[in-house]
Amino acid sequence: MNRLADETSPYLRQHRDNPVDWYAWGPDAFDAAKERNVPVLLSVGYSACHWCHVMAHECFEDNEVAARMNELFVNVKVDREERPDVDALYMDAVQAMTGRGGWPMTVFMTPDGEPFYGGTYYPKEPFLKLLDAINGDGDNGDGGIWTVRQQDVRKNVDQLVKAISASSELKAGDDLPDVEQLNNAVQGLGKAFDPDWGGFGQTPKFPSSFNLELMLRAYMSNGAEAAQNIIVTTLDAMCSGGIYDHIGGGFARYSVDREWLVPHFEKMLSDQALLCKTYLHGLIVLGKQQWRQVLGETIGYVLTTLQHPDGGFYSAEDADSPDEDGNGVEGLFYTWTPDEVRAAMPDVKPAIVDATIEWYDITDDGNWAESGGRSIPNRMQARGVLQRPKEIDYATFRMAQARQERRRPGLDDKILTEWNALFLSTLAEAASVFNNADWRDAAVRNGEFLLRELRKPDGRWHRSWHADGEPRARHDALAGDHAALVDAFTRLAECTGEARWITAAIETADTMLDWFWDPVNGGLYTTAEDAEELIVRQKDLKDNALPSANSTAAVALYRLAGLTGEQRYANQADRILHLLNTQVDQGIGMYSNALIAADLRRRGTTEVVIVGDRPDILRMAQSIWRPDTVLAWGEPYDSPLWEGRDEGYVYVCRDHVCQLPQDTVEGFSEVLTGKRLSMPSSSASTPNGHDPIPPSEASQAPA
Repeated sequence: MNRLADETSPYLRQHRDNPVDWYAWGPDAFDAAKERNVPVLLSVGYSACHWCHVMAHECFEDNEVAARMNELFVNVKVDREERPDVDALYMDAVQAMTGRGGWPMTVFMTPDGEPFYGGTYYPKEPFLKLLDAINGDGDNGDGGIWTVRQQDVRKNVDQLVKAISASSELKAGDDLPDVEQLNNAVQGLGKAFDPDWGGFGQTPKFPSSFNLELMLRAYMSNGAEAAQNIIVTTLDAMCSGGIYDHIGGGFARYSVDREWLVPHFEKMLSDQALLCKTYLHGLIVLGKQQWRQVLGETIGYVLTTLQHPDGGFYSAEDADSPDEDGNGVEGLFYTWTPDEVRAAMPDVKPAIVDATIEWYDITDDGNWAESGGRSIPNRMQARGVLQRPKEIDYATFRMAQARQERRRPGLDDKILTEWNALFLSTLAEAASVFNNADWRDAAVRNGEFLLRELRKPDGRWHRSWHADGEPRARHDALAGDHAALVDAFTRLAECTGEARWITAAIETADTMLDWFWDPVNGGLYTTAEDAEELIVRQKDLKDNALPSANSTAAVALYRLAGLTGEQRYANQADRILHLLNTQVDQGIGMYSNALIAADLRRRGTTEVVIVGDRPDILRMAQSIWRPDTVLAWGEPYDSPLWEGRDEGYVYVCRDHVCQLPQDTVEGFSEVLTGKRLSMPSSSASTPNGHDPIPPSEASQAPA
């Protein structure tokens, strides 16, 4: 019996009609495995994962495969986005076994949840052979390893449990990360940099937001041309390639090639959050105006396509969309032929249509070999030149309208606390910088949605929400959810001047430290103290597609300490860095966000307090991004920052030691930056310099 019909996860519901007797993760599955004395087959994926769909079609929808799975195993399906704790635990096991990982993830384990074998994607025939080798007739008809090689199974289990226990058993170091470690990380990233196409490494190539943010801080510290070149080359190449949606805005998950041309087309909220923040910071620091367009179009994509009517943001859009026969085809929604472009605007002058086709590199032969002659719109032939002439701007709008008539990729419409918090943080920052009222309103609505729908009556949090769920909010929030929320609420307070968001940040931080903190070695466990007991209680330390829970918490706690004057938050952040310092030298790019936290610790916070109604000074304060600066304005709250302040003045403090107050924009900017800066133009409220085209819609690779 397939038990997924009542699940709210879109990914799990995609499998509700499989002939596989799927269980959702839970005690019922493991009890059944114990009763039958068979292994558990765990399959982990997510709704937008292309290769997950491929394996589903080849294996889980196949009656022969399903029959063998049902005969030999208890089968469990997990949405990695709902249960990243489960995913991380068994992904560590797969990587320990194979040296690589990805999704779909396939793990064989004992009825007690102990892994003994695993991998990623399997086609039908190899998968059938694997099922037999584990618990069938074996290679020679003498039985699978589960029945005849229990000693080997036990040995594998012991080795893998030891490997995946490393993070939970890590001892804190004596020191904090120092400048030399920061410099070594920057130099290591420089060696991994692709000088031709940007990014780090070869293929597949992932947007590396944390690495670029670390490079931005290096550039701000010493003005190094090498760091600037890495940032500009990478950001220009990504937004010029096919990984960026030139018609509707937003970024795909990753690129399969060096050039950023051919992506896996899934578009995930978390990626939009992280990349928008990096483009925003890069724009402020380096002044590359082409990035304003990218920022505006990507935020526009999220607000028009991924926003729930009540203010939450959906998780993702799929890589695949159905063809005329209903078969999912990767990238079909996003790719074009010249004839399709012409059909989209039959009333437009042929010369303009031809210019548009050339502008986006849409050719008769196609620029994506696997698509059968279709093209991915891109600007690689004029990298970094994104500002469209008026005629091509209009033609792009018409292409967006025509694309809206196509069958859209599937929408993963669950709402995740962590991903919403990541985007909220970015949206609040961007709204402040550009004084954009629409973005500010959307940020406030999102913050209110999270508080209303995902916070429990006792102040704790849920991880996931779905409109069709009963209940709508499900799964206990993890450390990463709490850390991202603390950061988001502080930035929303800086954006709005409303004290309620500082209150929300404090309450969430206290909940996080009460329920996830390791009092012995420091740092945050992934799961709460009273959470479901998995075979190992891990700590999220490495930066992957998302920043680690611990590095996010360190940054958020330092900033909260700056805003509130509560040193206890900074002390806990220090303890996190003592723990992370034992690991930061272990791999290039694996701990970049931890090093960003260490850089903030080294600089200390600069606190800016604006007392009373000073919109001129506020605009200056919100338009200047400095990674060490926190801003208090509007409604006073309980903090030494507000004590003894005079109306109409701005105070600039370092670690709560304040300089003389200022009452002019020029005086404030000179105290803050050492430079006398002019007031930012009010035109900055339009992120791409013109009314944006209304976008009609705006992973790791498998083995």
